[in-house]
Amino acid sequence: MHQFPVLLSLIAVSVLLMVTPVIGYRPWPHLKPNSSDLTLGSSKKFEGSSEFVQMRYHMGPVLTANITVHIVWYGRWKKSQKKIIREFINSISAVDAKHPSVAGWWKTVQLYTDQTGANISHTVHLGEEKNDRFYSHGKKLTRLSIQSVIKSAVTASTKPLPINPSSGLFLLLTSDDVYVQDFCGQVCGFHYFTFPSIVGYTLPYAWVGNSAKLCPGVCAYPFAVPKYMTGFKPLKSPNGDVGVDGMISVIGHEIAELATNPLVNAWYAGQDPVAPVEIADLCEGIYGTGGGGSYTGQLLNDKDGATFNMNGIRRRYLVQWVWNHILNYCTGPNALDQ
Repeated sequence: MHQFPVLLSLIAVSVLLMVTPVIGYRPWPHLKPNSSDLTLGSSKKFEGSSEFVQMRYHMGPVLTANITVHIVWYGRWKKSQKKIIREFINSISAVDAKHPSVAGWWKTVQLYTDQTGANISHTVHLGEEKNDRFYSHGKKLTRLSIQSVIKSAVTASTKPLPINPSSGLFLLLTSDDVYVQDFCGQVCGFHYFTFPSIVGYTLPYAWVGNSAKLCPGVCAYPFAVPKYMTGFKPLKSPNGDVGVDGMISVIGHEIAELATNPLVNAWYAGQDPVAPVEIADLCEGIYGTGGGGSYTGQLLNDKDGATFNMNGIRRRYLVQWVWNHILNYCTGPNALDQ
């Protein structure tokens, strides 16, 4: 019996255990040093602007074909919660939303191109959905077991999710009673790609969790406030669901980075592809004009006192800005929303 294949298998397993998905979103109250902290003296003109940040293209693929987002609803979800998220995704390509709009925010993402000069697709739409309401892999998930959940969804005997690596994204959303590895402490969501050894295909995916019960003050800020931030009052969420309204910004963050860096070899700053700084990472905590450091920026208020910064088709949302590599600063929906 040859030992060589066994050694290869052990090495492969070791590599899988060491791989860390891209941390696409860090909790706002715990911002790590980034471009928004690099204020240029008193002459800072733009949110997150910095001459030190260099977003570079590393020749990998980006999503230039029409983008389809397939959702796996893991755990128990209310119909009202699903509706908020579905309408946000459908708002990305909406042309008739009131300004400032989610579609206007996406125009900054569209500025990114591939090797041929083709831009990120304008079209983002909701694809197929799969419900995993019985917690097929338990209520505690690791980064690798998340891929197993996706495998179950794409290989299901009835109505499996379709596979299209060139334009399909998989969005795994966990309900408020599910804990995912590093959730609340280090991440509120992340993205990466599936391993063929687990799923059978290389597919771009993202995970985002509902923090309503576990850590709303961390991952649903500013609609909930951490206990240590005494004297601060939470803002009213635009859709009446603190956990889901907090998820929306993380979902936007991840979809923007999946479009521009789906296989972690396209658009990012820094020298380390294992821990790249991507287009939404550079704008963490920035939601409006003047944002940066510990200030979210100027926001809008609905007539009922709810806080938002973008309009969807029928709803309003609070979504963080993204990095504009042409202008070299963070931009929101107003920059290109015309």
